[in-house]
Parts: sequence; structure tokens; C-alpha cells
Amino acid sequence: MMLRILVESRNAQRGIEVGSATGYGAIHMGIAFERTGGHLFTLEIDPEMVKTCNEYIQKMGLGKSVTCVEGDALKTIPELEGEFDFVFIDAVKRDYFKYFQIIEPKLKPGAVIVADNVIVSAEAMKDYLEYVQKSPDYDTVIIRASDEKKDGMAISYKIR
Repeated sequence: MMLRILVESRNAQRGIEVGSATGYGAIHMGIAFERTGGHLFTLEIDPEMVKTCNEYIQKMGLGKSVTCVEGDALKTIPELEGEFDFVFIDAVKRDYFKYFQIIEPKLKPGAVIVADNVIVSAEAMKDYLEYVQKSPDYDTVIIRASDEKKDGMAISYKIR
């Protein structure tokens, strides 16, 4: 729900999700993108997960607002054209900074970037977290999103 609120409050028009899994997050963001008139590209490497994600997206009637892209995000991100104003990263933790480096040139000022599992997996994504927390181009806050899992998200705002 937080992702839906962030997309909608930002009035995001073009988003990327790195790591679709079954499509739970894509559905929440997809509802928001439908409301803003925008579009989400959700990227997933596992063909079975892509199939499941697509099925749920279609069942929810979000086919016009969400596109499931199959393949390694490190290869599919460069193929996405245009600028983006919302990003959700929830894939291979050690690769967060690699995903971000490919996405960053495509980010509009004012873009919101959300990275999941940043408390439990902080060591695996240390390079990403150091970058977004120290760069003068971003304001970043880490929030605890789940007491049960003792984990949270980093939310970054692209200043310029």
C-alpha cells in the first residue's frame, strides 16, 4: 500500500519495478499508475514468475497500466526508453547499485526511488546505500516497514 501511495502522491507517470515475483507489488503500483494515467514496467528474470505476474495483472484488469518484462534486469533496463519518475528495487540484493547505475541516467528530477530489504540486507547493498545517502543529488530516508520481519525500505528523492 505504501508503494501505491507513493506513486499516486508523486503523480508518477513512468515507473520501473526490478523484481516482480508474483506481481503483488506491481498490482499495488499498477492501481496507482492507472489512476495517474501512467505506466509501470515490472522486470523479472524467472519465466514462471513472469507468467504468474502476468496472470494476476490481467485478472486485476491492469494490462494497460503494467507491462511485465522477462529477462535479467541488468540487460532489460537499458532497453527501456525514455525517462522515469518512480523506481522500486526488490531483486538480487548485491546488485542494487548495478541496477541503480543503469536506471539513474533515466531518472527525472523529482523521481522517487524505493529500495526494499535495506535493514536485513544492508551489508549486501552497502554500495547502493552509501551512494544514495551521501550523494548531494538525493535525499534519502530509511524506514522500518515491517516489525514482524524487522526490515525496511530506503526512500530516495532525486533533487536534481
